[in-house]
Amino acid sequence: MHFGLGEFYSVACAFAWAVAVILFKKSGESLGPFALNLFKNVSVLPLFALTLLVLQGTALPQILLDDLALILISGVLGIAAGDTYYFRALNAIGASRIAVAQTLYSPFVIGLSMLFLGERLSGWQFGGVGLVLGGILLVTWSRVGNGDDPRALLRGVGHAVLAMLLMAAGVVMAKPLLERYDFVWVVFLRIVGGSVGMLAIVVWRRQGAALIAEYRAVRHWPQIVAGGLTGTYFSMLLWLAGYKYTQASIAAVLNELAAVFILLLAVIFLREKVGARQIGGVALALAGVFLVVLR
Repeated sequence: MHFGLGEFYSVACAFAWAVAVILFKKSGESLGPFALNLFKNVSVLPLFALTLLVLQGTALPQILLDDLALILISGVLGIAAGDTYYFRALNAIGASRIAVAQTLYSPFVIGLSMLFLGERLSGWQFGGVGLVLGGILLVTWSRVGNGDDPRALLRGVGHAVLAMLLMAAGVVMAKPLLERYDFVWVVFLRIVGGSVGMLAIVVWRRQGAALIAEYRAVRHWPQIVAGGLTGTYFSMLLWLAGYKYTQASIAAVLNELAAVFILLLAVIFLREKVGARQIGGVALALAGVFLVVLR
């Protein structure tokens, strides 16, 4: 079995994102999806700039204009649009259901990687993909309660599916560029692209005053700040580092372990009970990870 840097970073990213999802769920009680996404992106830009200064000094990367445009567009798709729809879905259908919808992420990445990057998985690795997705579905699947609004639920699921497609498209677009340029610069520029795209929307729609009023009414700043730091700074670095050092298809599947980590964190910090179905799902997903990283 080969478990290298790329696989390690991808699993670490899954854990960091699971922590962030719990924090973002709390943050969504007092801040809308667009405002939350904009804050988490803009607030970490100085951290990435400082990271680049420490690692690279004041030297600027020699990035071709066409590649720079692709990086920025990747950020607009995956960060500005994808994360906003993700937060909308998180508020609408809850953490457990968003975890189910999140299992669509790796199939989207695998399909797009095969289509545009020429990547392939072995038969055993396809089996691992199935086990991971099956385990996560077993852990997170729940029945629709009588109090659910079917239209709101359908709309929330639609937002989740769209979010996964946009995130997958953004990362597959950035994958070749990670092999040409320093990945911290690619991360930084993707967030710049996402932030500029969102700020352009604010200016175009003249929503500046409403946005400021929304920030002033926030009740959960500690969770928002911690979620942005974990979900954008640490998670993004680990996420793209995973894609740099292993195949996009494999990194995507390992990222799916975030749903399992969400369950474990809910047990530890929210004192939720775990049944045989949850334990079986975790075991199934871990077996899938073993097959995915088996070369």
